[in-house]
Amino acid sequence: MINKLIALILVATLITLLPFTAVAYPLDGEEESGIHRLKGYSMPAEAAKLKAGQLWHVADVKLSLIDYQGVDFDALEQDQELSNAISAMLSKRDASYSMVIVDYSDVENLRWAGLRPDLKQNPGSVGKLLCMTALFHALSETFPEPAQRAELLKNTMVQAGDWVTRESHSVPKWNAELNRNTFSVINQTDIFSLSEWIDHAISPSANAAGAIIWREAMLVKHFGKAYPVDAETRHDFFAKTSKTELASLARSVITEPLTAAAIDTSNLQQGSMFTSAGKQKVPGITSFATTRELARLMFRMEQGKLVDAWSSLQMKKYMYLTKRRYRYAYAPELNDKAVYFKSGSLYACKTLEDGTLSKCGKYMGDKQNLMNSIAIVESKVESKAESEEANSAKYIAALMSNVFGVNSAWDHSRIGAATDAMVTTRKPQTLKENASQQEISESGKSE
Repeated sequence: MINKLIALILVATLITLLPFTAVAYPLDGEEESGIHRLKGYSMPAEAAKLKAGQLWHVADVKLSLIDYQGVDFDALEQDQELSNAISAMLSKRDASYSMVIVDYSDVENLRWAGLRPDLKQNPGSVGKLLCMTALFHALSETFPEPAQRAELLKNTMVQAGDWVTRESHSVPKWNAELNRNTFSVINQTDIFSLSEWIDHAISPSANAAGAIIWREAMLVKHFGKAYPVDAETRHDFFAKTSKTELASLARSVITEPLTAAAIDTSNLQQGSMFTSAGKQKVPGITSFATTRELARLMFRMEQGKLVDAWSSLQMKKYMYLTKRRYRYAYAPELNDKAVYFKSGSLYACKTLEDGTLSKCGKYMGDKQNLMNSIAIVESKVESKAESEEANSAKYIAALMSNVFGVNSAWDHSRIGAATDAMVTTRKPQTLKENASQQEISESGKSE
């Protein structure tokens, strides 16, 4: 009990000392970003639940490849040592597993390897990263000055409206009267800043938030400097513009920043809105991704080439995981590491002979069971001497699978742990094959 009290005091002291200096996703970014849920997560009782790697300051989040002048990672030969280790690690896994690792711990000696890196499947909620990129790109075209973009992100308040249908992901909502976050699904009357909508899309992965940041990217692109527009103007635009024009606009805001960053859009595409209401308003197409192209997306961000350097850094901050770690990021072995993360899953159950669906269970689809993870993992380096140590790793990991009837969250977390050891020690690793039901359940919980 005494140890727990001491821990709470230490965390409270740490949070009190955090500098409030920049628009950011880390806990000390609430004042400038306007992401008010960070205030709740900074409360001593809540912060005590976080791992050391989740308490980095805004100033700790940097782009590691901003000065990199070398070739694209996959223009290099695959590192044989890393390739052999990945193959050995996943040798007993289903053939649907696809993985790419890009290790830039030593930028001058970058290495990469992949297993089935060009297998293509629906990325699920990982596609929300493309919606975030679309919004940052649209803002950059219309408002070149980063300060103006930062102001818009913080102070442009947007109502959800009728784009919300059957939301399932609860989001944290700061309650000033209760002095804490409350959690509930997004409803049509909810109003948040653009920054908070991005946060809700990337952190709790709310489908409504994903649709809304894509919607706002379309509005910025169409209205230009007249943005933001009121609810009536927004409604009229989507009601009176032809479906063909809306579909074309939706695709262009997604593909333009990817094409500009030399990302292969034939292997990375977010094709349709994340809510049924959004799909009714804006016709969609197929969504797909490969681990190679997801890794390239993160590589471009680290280079400062995803839109521009300012946007790349902001997007990296939005990916900094300051909520409960789950799936790939659940691995306790990553507790001391910073993890910039997005996960996505889609599952479907078989139709039985009597016309009913099988009881396949959540994330255990027997017809489709996609699980996707993209992560940047970093060790904190305080000095040049530390940067030369084996454990000062920086790498990108992209992982996708489609194993029927199995909740892959635990398996992804074990792969995450083994990958970290594999990168930091440069030795092959063996996955833990067995897990209790409690371990499997805990690894899949996002709250």
